[in-house]
Amino acid sequence: MVPWLGVEEAEAVAETIASGWIAQGPRVARFEREFAAAVAATDAVATSSCTTALHLALVVAGIGPGDDVVVPSLSFIATTSAIRYVGARPVFADVDAESGNVSAATVASVLTAATRAVIAVDQGGVPVDLDAIRAVTDPRGIVVIEDAACAAGSTYRGRPVGARAEVAAWSFHPRKLLTTGEGGMLTTRHEAWAARARRLREHGMSVSAADRHRTVLAPPEEYGEVGFNYRMTDLQAAVGLVQLTRLGALIARRRALAARYQEAIARMPWLRAVADPEYGAGNYQSFWIEILEESPLDRDGYLVALAESGISARRGIMAAHRQPPYRALAPEGSLPVTERLTDRTLILPLFHTLDERDQDRVIAVLRYPGGEGA
Repeated sequence: MVPWLGVEEAEAVAETIASGWIAQGPRVARFEREFAAAVAATDAVATSSCTTALHLALVVAGIGPGDDVVVPSLSFIATTSAIRYVGARPVFADVDAESGNVSAATVASVLTAATRAVIAVDQGGVPVDLDAIRAVTDPRGIVVIEDAACAAGSTYRGRPVGARAEVAAWSFHPRKLLTTGEGGMLTTRHEAWAARARRLREHGMSVSAADRHRTVLAPPEEYGEVGFNYRMTDLQAAVGLVQLTRLGALIARRRALAARYQEAIARMPWLRAVADPEYGAGNYQSFWIEILEESPLDRDGYLVALAESGISARRGIMAAHRQPPYRALAPEGSLPVTERLTDRTLILPLFHTLDERDQDRVIAVLRYPGGEGA
């Protein structure tokens, strides 16, 4: 992945520095409004990372000790760790083999009497089938939190991912299409949840820093509950505002490159490429392939062959239940699809400046991993 950063972002940061307001301020507020509009959300709250946005989402949804939260193991470990932050218990669900996402069936199979929330991940930018999951959870009063860390620009049933969510969390890490260096966003349709998240990200303060600086005699602030320091800076937001203007072009370029990969890989029956589900379109934040059993090489063999050709690729999505803090929650073999995908997938290079000649080099290694015919 190579982020798309240019002169415009540098100028926006310079203007912010010259303004004298570099911490959370007017640019953060503007970024929140424009991001909410871009993803068709009611409200947006900028945060220091997607992890902190997930933490706040669980807090405002009322999740805490004694609650179970269904979550895919096939996701970056932060998705699971946020559940621990609020004292709840992660319950791992397996994933759909095609999309790599939890499904209504995999969620339903692990619900308990204590289940109060589900975290549904749009893994690698592939939209999760949110409506199907909510058909299972809504009648039970279970809130679904959408982990849309990878999904800016993806669509679900004709609308932006996140538009149908009660609450969603987003990432602006450099591996994502939109980046602010670090940073995240919480979006929600609940005004009260958004208002509380704004207070909590700023130590639980009743009056924001921006409000305090608008008057000579600042109103006294109160701290009604224990909060956090999860703020985004105006420096980051200035970059984010420019990044939003690039989103359409980024999506178009990545989808065009993904289509070239898919066309080539369709002629290699020992490989399977990630694709759009029938109910939506991904942004191809990660282009992953599965190495099937009939392949001449296993996954690590392909990684070596690609590296020897000067091509950087990475293992597929991790499985959190294999990590020391979470091994006791799901024994090996209990999540067969998750384990197959984490063991047999790899992520290929895909970024806006990738040209067709370099992409053809990648394709040649996949077709002839030993070098013959390349």
